[in-house]
Amino acid sequence: MLKLTKRQINQKIVPHLSKGKRGPSCKVGLWRIVRAILYKLKTGAQWRELPLKSLFGRNTITWQSVFYYFSKWCKDGSFYRLWTIVLALNRQFLDMSSVELDGSHTPSKRGGQEVGYQGRKKSKTTNMLFLTDRQGIPLACSEPISGQHNDLFEIAKTVSKMLTTLRQAQIEVDGLFLNGDAGFDARVLRQLCDQFGIFPNLAINKRNASKQDHLDYLFDPELYKERFAVERTNAWLDSFKALLVRFETNAKHWLALHYIAFSFILIRRTQAGVKL
Repeated sequence: MLKLTKRQINQKIVPHLSKGKRGPSCKVGLWRIVRAILYKLKTGAQWRELPLKSLFGRNTITWQSVFYYFSKWCKDGSFYRLWTIVLALNRQFLDMSSVELDGSHTPSKRGGQEVGYQGRKKSKTTNMLFLTDRQGIPLACSEPISGQHNDLFEIAKTVSKMLTTLRQAQIEVDGLFLNGDAGFDARVLRQLCDQFGIFPNLAINKRNASKQDHLDYLFDPELYKERFAVERTNAWLDSFKALLVRFETNAKHWLALHYIAFSFILIRRTQAGVKL
């Protein structure tokens, strides 16, 4: 089900997670802790319902111990660091001929941080923006945003942070072609793209733009068709049941689950002959 072997977890994930300098070491092996977190991510199981015997064998461990490591790695930024390193090490597998920007509202069943009522979904949701390459491979995401906000909420700050992620992964942003739907057609985003040397290929929102704006903005409908690669990303993320519906009340935990999923997708994607 998890499709990551002990060797893969030990080589590609564990080295990038923090280890305590004091106190006793993990007796069950950190790779088993990571495997348990992946199980929770993939199946959507509650922490207290983790099948400890099948995951850890005869080793004595509680679900609280697994959650302790998960929470610790969330707080110290280990999962973000993991993602930027995995992204940097696998840059050659990316197709950066265009990048795709899209937003997604996820229903939140337990409330918590960054949750708000979204009228279109008729439920409380959390919104996040995703940036992918032309294949749909995730590149970066925004921090969780309350559902009552639209995709343009603090868009300059949000996109700047996403571009920072690319730079930390040693991916050059100058010269990128950015696809986005009409919901992202805003002067502030176009100005930000100009600052970073990015060519915005944004569908024109006729309600917001004047006729003169229509003439000033360049739009390539053929390039815009590549935007739908992000729908493939959404399908991949939906296969992780813990991301399909939000039950995590802590925003950092919710964000970290996405970084783990991104890492999982790219590690799997770079294996020859693997279909996601």
